[in-house]
Amino acid sequence: MTGPRAPTTYRVRARTVEGGRAEIEAAEETVTVDASWGADPSGLPGPAELLAAAFAACLLKNLARTRELLGFSFEAAEVDVTARRQDSPPRFVEVAYSMRITTDEPERRVELVHRNLRKYGTVVSTLAAACDVHGEVVAVRRPAPPG
Repeated sequence: MTGPRAPTTYRVRARTVEGGRAEIEAAEETVTVDASWGADPSGLPGPAELLAAAFAACLLKNLARTRELLGFSFEAAEVDVTARRQDSPPRFVEVAYSMRITTDEPERRVELVHRNLRKYGTVVSTLAAACDVHGEVVAVRRPAPPG
């Protein structure tokens, strides 16, 4: 019998660069981000967009997990995430999402996948413990071939 696994550790390194920018090294990639304060938007993602992006990536990664574990078949997926924060005290108050999955799976399987995405997504469940997280997963059906 094996005991609980040790927590997985993730490491990133970040450093300031010129013009209010910063670079984050994560895995084998470098992401340039906006680290300025009080300046006009730079067009680069800031911390809030990165958190929303991590949420979206978590949903998509766990969708891929359901393919392996549940045999859930899908052709493509896309997700929109909206995160809302308040200034005082500074915190996120809501994360809303809409995921569209191109699949021929029955609706009950799509609902099962949605439950699993909420239950087993690390970023999703962490944010759900801190703020209101809600959303939908919609099956997009491929049109029937002509004939």
